[in-house]
Amino acid sequence: MSFQVNIHEAKTHFSKLLAQVKEGREVIIAKAGKPVARLIPITSDKPERRHPGSAKGKITIAPDFNAPLPEAILKEFEE
Repeated sequence: MSFQVNIHEAKTHFSKLLAQVKEGREVIIAKAGKPVARLIPITSDKPERRHPGSAKGKITIAPDFNAPLPEAILKEFEE
């Protein structure tokens, strides 16, 4: 559930708004009645940890990876 407040009210009651966001509510901040920003709760406290080597065997590099480009492609870049 969301609700809208104007910028002045958001500045005045920022701590209270954050408490409501922490409870799962969404706050829309408006300027002259037009929405300009959204305060939403963070869904995860920590980003998922990376695991080195988790893509092992899933990625291959072609043997000709460093080979020069074919002449036809090089000519396209020269034009």
